[in-house]
Amino acid sequence: MATVDVVDWKNKKVGSVDLDPAVFEAPVRDDILHQMVRWQRASARAGTHKVKTRGEVSGGGKKPFKQKGTGNARQGSSRSPLMESGAVIFGPTPRDYSFKIPKKVKKMGLRSALSYLVAESKLVVVEDMKSADGKTKELAGRLKSLGAEKAVLIDAQSDKLFERASQNINKVRYYSIDGLNVFDLLKYDKAVITKDSIEGIVKRCGEGN
Repeated sequence: MATVDVVDWKNKKVGSVDLDPAVFEAPVRDDILHQMVRWQRASARAGTHKVKTRGEVSGGGKKPFKQKGTGNARQGSSRSPLMESGAVIFGPTPRDYSFKIPKKVKKMGLRSALSYLVAESKLVVVEDMKSADGKTKELAGRLKSLGAEKAVLIDAQSDKLFERASQNINKVRYYSIDGLNVFDLLKYDKAVITKDSIEGIVKRCGEGN
């Protein structure tokens, strides 16, 4: 069982906490992480791309030019895909790119990502995530002290003032336990979690849950 330091926002040790090895020391499965990232990115796609088919292009009521004598190939409609400003053949249409994966794979992906962060010393445990006034400058200074300017922050429950402070920092994402996801855990340089969130993370990612 791994034991990690609990630090304050000045990066000073204030205690320690044991991490459940089933969640934080699980095998790092590259194939599962790849599948999870593909699933998240596919689910995020809007899928609203659209081109006009032959039945949607305006015009086409009149023959573009006479049948013979022009030297051009015969054409019956300006809507033809062969004509300038005509329709598009087999163009993209709105679709849903998302696909389903089993719940146990989602949990396995989270365990793999968290275990990777622990193994690489990229997981930081802090006492709490509270903000007195919701100021972005204050939070930016705290993150700099932790060496976590580009980080995903996980709290047991979302704090409105802390959330407001984090919204204007492009390289920071702040979530409650429900927002924990593989893509952000891998994308950002560090993950900063609160001591109180660990129990909820284990409950969400554990094999028996």
